[in-house]
Amino acid sequence: MSDQMTEDADVQRLVQEISRLRGQVAQLQERVEQLDRLAHQDSLIDLPNRRGFLRELERLIARVSRYNAVGAMLFVDVDGLKTINDTFGHRTGDEALIQVAHLLSSGVRKSDVVARIGGDEFGILLENADEKVAHETASRLVELIAACEVVHEGFSLPMSVAIGVGIIDATDTAESVMARADEEMYRRKAAA
Repeated sequence: MSDQMTEDADVQRLVQEISRLRGQVAQLQERVEQLDRLAHQDSLIDLPNRRGFLRELERLIARVSRYNAVGAMLFVDVDGLKTINDTFGHRTGDEALIQVAHLLSSGVRKSDVVARIGGDEFGILLENADEKVAHETASRLVELIAACEVVHEGFSLPMSVAIGVGIIDATDTAESVMARADEEMYRRKAAA
């Protein structure tokens, strides 16, 4: 009888230990997910950061390659942010960035990816978008941003962006797509 009681106690301790370990594993998995979000999300704007964007860009390149799909990247540079920061402070500059991020996100499909990839730079991934659609989207976003203004202490701060388009090819790398979109953005900026 005492052997049976000892076995029952051992089984009960083992069940408790397994339950405790499952709880710890669940907490660790939650923490890993939290750290992953922090590593891939922008700290100011509720959008992916550069690392998160690159991960999504690599996925889109893989889909283009595997399924012979079409896709594009838009490289967005916010004009005049340094002037806003220098004149009205970084808080106002942050408010302008948040407003631009909101406009960019609302100006594309929910399935598209909008990310902040640098201080005043955003990247947008357009899946199932050929060159014509990508350029139309870029033009629409330029107009959308130009139509808005940030108002700070009675001062109206007009906003504008320059957008370059990089069409994704099946043989691309994330870096090559970004470089093409960045180059076109600078060409458009120089032409303005």
